[in-house]
Amino acid sequence: MQQMISPPRHGTMINPRASVAGIDAANGQCWYEIRALAAGRVEIFLYDVIGGWGITAQQFVSDCKEAGVFEASAVDLHIHSPGGDVMQGFAIFNTLSRLKAKLDIWVDGVAASMASMIVCLPGATVHMPENAWLMVHKPWGGIAGDSDDMRDYAAWLDRNEALMLSAYMNKTGLGQEELEAMLKAETWLNGAEAVEKGFADTLEPELQAAACVNQNKLKDYQNMPEQINNLFGPRAEAPASQPQPAQNPAPQAANNPPAQQPAQQPLAGNIDITALAAQLQQQMQAANTERVSAVSAVFDAFPAFGSLKAECITDISCSAEQARTKLLNALAAGTTPSAGPGAVHIHAGNGNIVGDSIRAAVMNRAGYAQAEKDNAYNGYTLRELARASLVDRGIGISGVGTAQAMVGLAFTHSSSDFGNILMDVAHKAALLGWDEASETFEQWTRKGTLTDFKTAHRVGLESLASLRKVRAGAEYKYVTIKDRGEPIALATYGELFSIDRQTIINDDLDMLTRIPQAMGLAARATVGDLVWAVLTSNPKMSDGKPLFHADHGNLVAADLTIEGLDTARKAMLLQKSGDRRLNIRPAYMLTPVAIESRANQLIKSASVPGADANSGIVNPIQNFVTVASEARLDDSSPTDYYLTAAQGRDTIEVAYLDGIDTPYLEQQQGFTVDGAAFKVRIDAGVAPLDWRGLVKVTKK
Repeated sequence: MQQMISPPRHGTMINPRASVAGIDAANGQCWYEIRALAAGRVEIFLYDVIGGWGITAQQFVSDCKEAGVFEASAVDLHIHSPGGDVMQGFAIFNTLSRLKAKLDIWVDGVAASMASMIVCLPGATVHMPENAWLMVHKPWGGIAGDSDDMRDYAAWLDRNEALMLSAYMNKTGLGQEELEAMLKAETWLNGAEAVEKGFADTLEPELQAAACVNQNKLKDYQNMPEQINNLFGPRAEAPASQPQPAQNPAPQAANNPPAQQPAQQPLAGNIDITALAAQLQQQMQAANTERVSAVSAVFDAFPAFGSLKAECITDISCSAEQARTKLLNALAAGTTPSAGPGAVHIHAGNGNIVGDSIRAAVMNRAGYAQAEKDNAYNGYTLRELARASLVDRGIGISGVGTAQAMVGLAFTHSSSDFGNILMDVAHKAALLGWDEASETFEQWTRKGTLTDFKTAHRVGLESLASLRKVRAGAEYKYVTIKDRGEPIALATYGELFSIDRQTIINDDLDMLTRIPQAMGLAARATVGDLVWAVLTSNPKMSDGKPLFHADHGNLVAADLTIEGLDTARKAMLLQKSGDRRLNIRPAYMLTPVAIESRANQLIKSASVPGADANSGIVNPIQNFVTVASEARLDDSSPTDYYLTAAQGRDTIEVAYLDGIDTPYLEQQQGFTVDGAAFKVRIDAGVAPLDWRGLVKVTKK
């Protein structure tokens, strides 16, 4: 589940940093450069403070799109950065995580703080020279407010740290406690140490730093190794425009001294709390001056309410909007309204009350959630909700001429999450269809996990006949165990559907519910098709023989009788591994629908069917298995049936990518539809593991 990070709503706040220095404006400077090369290759250079000079991650993503980063076949990301703004870093990390290209990351000098998290992008190969450095520490920030504000802010910092820890753990495989200790201590790792800890994958030869970064950014690092000073220089030595680093820069000549460095404004080695408090006090005073001016303007046309004006100015928590409300109440005092008051909607939420309320309203209309009585959007059509997602976020639509244009704007505007809201509802419908699909294969198959689409081999170790006796003082001996490998590979199954502007204008809720629900049901049925196809197609095993074969001892010719079932039961019980009996007991009988009733009659009867009820002849196979019918088996043969061992035994494995056994829904804005296209997919693979837990019975 994705974690939502919401900052505290009160107090004067300093945005959290994963770098312990501020950002100084410098005209013409940029902390990144993107180069589109030949053959679909792109180079990205993150050189300096992330989020510096007022250049945001939004601009970075826009430039990536323009340079074709998301369509590239290979991306080289070069990093030489002391860190920067946490939220900008998260945006970059999440954006680059979606790259489908081959990603190589090069730490050219230093990857500190937030830059070290970007190093941990999933699926990337990280290269570090021996003299490069990587640093991890805790994010920091500050707030001026009451005790509740400070506790909220501390919790917010903890959530930011948890997200950084997750990225570090996924990349390195280190435990949470070890990483928490590294962050707390501000840990610096050179190239060899970073490879050893798992932050980097390849150790490269030593290189001279490719470019210089503002040295002031490093003065607040308490545990920085002395060698790192050689990797950085003052801003006067950095290029005046975007950096032009080289992948393998030449060393600086010894007889060529650096240019004279201008004086640097010193920064404290630690955060100056007094200076920080003074800065916050100035900000609060400036904000209060602005508030007083705005409140005074509210009363300019109403001099008779001087006492109310003074009261509002004195109350530092009273905003101009609150003052306007108090003035309206005072003006309305003593008057009688012509109609009763309407419904009053009071909301307190996480800062996204519009999006959450619209989502709740659509979920209620779709039948997936109860109506919230205080939700102002209850009963709105999809068209009205699209309008609200714009207007109630302050996005003007007066210049939008048609309903289709308005709905299109709701899909595409960066401040509107209307498309994401619809995707949440469609995903809920797809999962509902998946859960409602009537499939029985999960009762007896083994669930597995594959991490990629390469063919894997499941190894089944041959069992030991017995353990050898060890005499007193004698050594234990190693045993040789034969193995065999059954191949299994993932494949992707999916379909597309779209929600266009006509759907919203026509208030066609079925497009949001029934179609995704049907696709979720189809996704589970697709996996079921793969499982039952293994039984009916009788594929070859690693020994070159079919899954069901006389040499495997799991192919029986018998009628559907007490004797026939008992013969099949014995065939499974008498299976061997080497010279040892495995004693595998059947747990399920898989039948075509045509013989389900007869199978239940034979297995559930207390006495042998057809014998005198008082004869005392006990049914020897009563309830020895659970009958599960499957209509797909009728298409292959209405008389053949199967016995299978209990779940957990090696029979048939159903593997999912990363263990995700539910459909994945992905949204994409495109030019092929006037709205949003959605892709429903499931990544699954099915293969037989062992023949000894399966028996096939064919009619004589």
